[in-house]
Amino acid sequence: MDIADATAECERVLEAVEGAVIADRAVLETVLLGTLARGHVLLEDVPGTGKTLTARSLARALGLSFSRIQFTPDLLPSDITGTHVFDERDRGFEFNEGPIFANVVLADEINRAPPKTQSALLEAMEERQVTADGETRALPEPFLVIATQNPVEQDGTFPLPEAQVDRFLAKTSLGYPDAAGERELLARRADRTRRSPTIEPVLSTDRVEALQGVPETVRVEEDLLTYMVELCRATREDRRVSVGVSPRGTQRLFEAARARAVLAGREYVTPDAVKTVARPVLAHRLVLTPDARVDDVSKGAVIERVLESVPVPTVD
Repeated sequence: MDIADATAECERVLEAVEGAVIADRAVLETVLLGTLARGHVLLEDVPGTGKTLTARSLARALGLSFSRIQFTPDLLPSDITGTHVFDERDRGFEFNEGPIFANVVLADEINRAPPKTQSALLEAMEERQVTADGETRALPEPFLVIATQNPVEQDGTFPLPEAQVDRFLAKTSLGYPDAAGERELLARRADRTRRSPTIEPVLSTDRVEALQGVPETVRVEEDLLTYMVELCRATREDRRVSVGVSPRGTQRLFEAARARAVLAGREYVTPDAVKTVARPVLAHRLVLTPDARVDDVSKGAVIERVLESVPVPTVD
């Protein structure tokens, strides 16, 4: 699959998802970037904005298997990974796979589970495998976690561990639809026999795997490599930040920029592509100082300031 084919396939997927989800196009593109760049996506928003529908619709359009895990305070790690059960016929223990064994896994309201259970996803997200009772099992390929969380200010939520937050390629928010979008929601619900729009698969597992290989062919100039490194290093030098972007975050910025080039139909990465993905890829990785939090400084504002301060290279 070449870049032109990949761009066309991505457009078909986005159009299919837009037929079911009323959301800003840029948000849906960010979610799709997770698939292209072999990363995971975190959606943070208040309840009822369509986070679950977005994840389910994307899995359907991509033609991938889908699993939903509802995170609750009493959820155990084994409820995610699976466990061994005794088979009376064979007089032995048999492993029952947990819901993590799917191509697209929706970790719904992930911050309603305690940190121990949240951490059960760490190995799966980074290594694409799970270890249960001393045995390691590979997860299906492709593998994508789309986690949703409510704002941490809400009751009954636990902040995600920093190590887990850093494993998400991007974090974004659906937000409220505009007036026309909200009216469209009411028009759809007027037909009470159909609760939500249905979409047909656009791709298949094999096509998605081929699609994921296309960003590897995108050209990145040396000046842009330096630019991405300087952006990430600048976050560590900002006085409002106690922990800046990690080296893993630098790599994710590189991967997301290449995926963005594919969405745009380009064979090379541009500074604009880096700027477009910088906020959703980098902002959630920052840990602000106590003074910055008291002053109500946003992580997004820090990234915007970094983008303004670091010189942009000229790419022919």
